Amino acid sequence: MSFAARLVLGLFFLGTSAAVQPTAVAQTNMPVQVSTGVSYELIGRWDADKLNQVLKVEAPKFFGVNVAYTPARNAVKMYRITYSSVAPERGNKPVTATGLLAIPDTSGASFPMVSYQHGTVYGKQQVPSFPEQSPETALMLAQFAGQGYVVIGADYFGMGISSEPEGYMVKASHQQATYDMLTASRAVLAQMKIATPKLFIAGWSQGGFVTMAFLEKLESAGVPVAGAATASAPVDVFVALSGYLDFPRKNDADWLPTLFLLSSFSFEHYYGVPGLARSVLNDAYYDVARKAYEKQPFDATQIPTDLHKLVRAEYFNPEFFANSAYGRLIAEKTNAYRWVIKSPVRNYYGETDEAITPGVGQLVKTYQMAMGSGNTVVDAVSTGKTSHRGTYATAVPQWKIWFDQQAAH
Repeated sequence: MSFAARLVLGLFFLGTSAAVQPTAVAQTNMPVQVSTGVSYELIGRWDADKLNQVLKVEAPKFFGVNVAYTPARNAVKMYRITYSSVAPERGNKPVTATGLLAIPDTSGASFPMVSYQHGTVYGKQQVPSFPEQSPETALMLAQFAGQGYVVIGADYFGMGISSEPEGYMVKASHQQATYDMLTASRAVLAQMKIATPKLFIAGWSQGGFVTMAFLEKLESAGVPVAGAATASAPVDVFVALSGYLDFPRKNDADWLPTLFLLSSFSFEHYYGVPGLARSVLNDAYYDVARKAYEKQPFDATQIPTDLHKLVRAEYFNPEFFANSAYGRLIAEKTNAYRWVIKSPVRNYYGETDEAITPGVGQLVKTYQMAMGSGNTVVDAVSTGKTSHRGTYATAVPQWKIWFDQQAAH
């Protein structure tokens, strides 16, 4: 599907999602204040029939693969949390952020928790706290929350109801958003007298990068993580972008140019480099690209799917890219695997993924095993000849089996 078609579909999805959820019970309550800077409100309840509809019909249709999921057993109540955070790259500028808290609607008072980090989306509300607009979140709710897990998910800065510019692949802000979302969620759960003794984290695509960055912050803070899982994770964005520029594949996705679009504008704002996006993008597409980044109305057909049309010619010279302000920022700021990992990790990758190569998918394990006799806490798992979406859909039930095993220990 072309980038333009994907955006049109996204806009259609935004406009019609509420109408196509007949089994979702719409509920809205007034926000409940928990502490200074943390509040929550009930946004809905999905019963087991709705969750199983996601597993049997909606997920296969959206992700393009038929996968054997374990049926949901219980309903789920969903809350939007609003919390205070800061953007480290902007001198710890105060930020108001949002995220999803989903709790099994059962009589239990103790559940394992999984924090889900979402992938790249084009709509501002195609994020966890608007689950009816986020098929990837719906799948997590159906497979995990519907089987007794508390599920949380940060919307990231600039997404959801945040008024900030999007912080796309801005590592420290991603770490802060997810960490503060976890803290806020635990405050809400404490008020509800619900315990979550074991923490798992997981993410797909951009969310795979965020998951590994989140793990780095959690480990540095001494927060125990029972397991971290990713699917199609670009854990080294410089390696990924270099591949698109210098060693393109026949199956490279036609939406890959948007990664340059979003990251160049995002880095310009968060790292304070005026003119950065203009130095990366060709003049003919700068204005429409800026509108896309700022979530303004724009004609998606005006954004080229050919990377050579969107990105300036000099960036296809590896030395220029590496030495440019854009390339140096990416090389320095966007890796999420270069520390001695302590928690058990599984990185799932697809052998025919049109966005993330098997090499990138296995990079964390390769790096960790290169240390002396090898750090064996990380494993890389193939999902077979799966697409980018198919890799996620195939990985999710495997995450569930592994997390269940870890939770039982």
